[in-house]
Amino acid sequence: MDYYSFEYPYLIFLLFPIIYCLYRCKERLKPIYFVHLHFLSAKKSFYKLEWIIKVAIFILLAIALASPIIVDRVDPLNRHGKDIVLAIDASGSMNSSGFDFESEEKTSQRLSRFEIAKLVATEFIQKRVGDNVGVVLYGDFAFIASPITFEKNIIVEMLSYLTQGMAGQNTAIGEAIAMSVRAFKHSKAKSKIIVLLTDGEHNSGDISPKDALVLAVKENIKIYTIGMGNRGEADEALLKTIAQKSGGEFFYATNAKELREIYESIDELESSKIKSRDYLLKEYYYYLLLLAALALLLFLINREIRK
Repeated sequence: MDYYSFEYPYLIFLLFPIIYCLYRCKERLKPIYFVHLHFLSAKKSFYKLEWIIKVAIFILLAIALASPIIVDRVDPLNRHGKDIVLAIDASGSMNSSGFDFESEEKTSQRLSRFEIAKLVATEFIQKRVGDNVGVVLYGDFAFIASPITFEKNIIVEMLSYLTQGMAGQNTAIGEAIAMSVRAFKHSKAKSKIIVLLTDGEHNSGDISPKDALVLAVKENIKIYTIGMGNRGEADEALLKTIAQKSGGEFFYATNAKELREIYESIDELESSKIKSRDYLLKEYYYYLLLLAALALLLFLINREIRK
């Protein structure tokens, strides 16, 4: 989303003393008496126009000093960024609690695996400053909860609305990968990544993980797989195969702390070359105002020469 601004907006205040001086500090001409007054034309209309042009020149120069710009927040020089899709399991098993046992013992607050997965995913999204991120939710089927975008606030807000069971109670890993690949349809990024999280085994959907993996490899999409929960709950063999054949890595988390560390590891492995929130694309337009002021100044000089 583009918006207009000034690099040095406070310089606009220079206009007030300049225009005041042009109006009040008038040049005093010494009267010259001449008999044949009809030879001298006052040409008042031109002097009025001349004053307006002078005011316009100073206005243009003051605005040029303030440096008008157009700032692009949608894609701030994102030539080296990555497109990332987070595929999050929302099946029935993700409603289990006890995953974040350390915090639960301290606070007596029980969060489900799905709620913890959303919290950790939110932290990961907010760190991907130079990347575009999308979210796919899956259970019996998969759907794109948030398309790939640079607007992190929108993704985080959309993520907060997602609930366990929205896509059914089973686990369609093949559908999740295929839908994530579809999310990259309009992507122009050189680096495309899927982070697939699940706590179960593939047991639903019309697309097998093997066929979906072929689609991802064909599109040169790297897949990082994360198994979560107690050992043996997630299909580690399948997740390892998906990661290895796509060029990604496999991780396993048995608690929330390990899950955070895994996302941090992925963040380091896939670090973007853009790491500054202030790195925005700015288009400068001060030169147009300078050219307009110069054109008006040349007009005045030309009139003076002709006189």
